[in-house]
Amino acid sequence: MSRHAVGFGDGFIFNKNQMIEIIALFFLCRKNGNLAKQKGLNHRVWWLNTICAWIVAEMIGVFLGLALFGQDNIPGLMALALVSAFGGYLLVKAILEKKPDSLGDDIEKIGIDDLRPPKK
Repeated sequence: MSRHAVGFGDGFIFNKNQMIEIIALFFLCRKNGNLAKQKGLNHRVWWLNTICAWIVAEMIGVFLGLALFGQDNIPGLMALALVSAFGGYLLVKAILEKKPDSLGDDIEKIGIDDLRPPKK
């Protein structure tokens, strides 16, 4: 086992870069979840959308990297996959930002005097 990996028994091994990617995905999901709450939407649905978009975009990046670089250039594959995965997050964030904000109680705070023209 290399010194850059954390193992769980003899089978599954996480690379440190993969663990950092999981931590980054967690914080990006929280960011999109908070944006969804601001819009009045279910934050868990948008967490799931972010995770799915991340994974799908990362797979697209891997396949595109295999087509461009071949199997011998692993750092190039990983870089393209990570950039593509971040693009998946940005796609979900852009969709969320286009949705209107929740009105909340703002409509109740408007008074009659606020609608009249100012006095001279």
